[in-house]
Amino acid sequence: MNINFTKNNNGLVPAIIQDSSTKNILMLGYMNQEAFDKTITTKLVTFFSRTKNRLWTKGEESGNTLELVDIKLDCDNDTLLIQVEPKGSTCHKGSDTCWNEKNRENYGFISSLETTIANRIAEADTTKSYVASLFASGINKVAQKVGEEAVEVIIEAKDNNDDLFLSESADLLFHYLLLLQAKGFQLNDVVDILKNRS
Repeated sequence: MNINFTKNNNGLVPAIIQDSSTKNILMLGYMNQEAFDKTITTKLVTFFSRTKNRLWTKGEESGNTLELVDIKLDCDNDTLLIQVEPKGSTCHKGSDTCWNEKNRENYGFISSLETTIANRIAEADTTKSYVASLFASGINKVAQKVGEEAVEVIIEAKDNNDDLFLSESADLLFHYLLLLQAKGFQLNDVVDILKNRS
């Protein structure tokens, strides 16, 4: 790997640390050649600490290490993207990331939709919210609705109208996300099971 350590920052290059599974950015550190070499050798991410003025392996005191999974070099050869498997919290203040965020998988719009569903359930305004109204009807009604949508997906799968098939699929996914929350779960809980099976 042809890293340009001489370009700037006194022989240091930025090292962006990313969870290899969730793809969340956990922290930013700096590496010199020696820190990079030690990371490759030990498979534990090691930085050059500008405040301590020495090599520093993440977790050497806390035990919260960053196990190396992969390293990518940017187009200018002066920034590293290091994918890791974190063991414990990453930030020295105890949070998952140095931006005080939870390190959970995010599915973009689907995760936003889950948040919207949770908010509608919490607001509990059954006169204005379909979600709140269905949730207030009880688990049996929510489960029944998922069953109805599943049957409609099957029916549309046998026809040739792709628009209807996709529309019913969207309805099924929406109601399934609602059912998960009615049972006290989220999509991440299902994904974790699928990961354990793979």
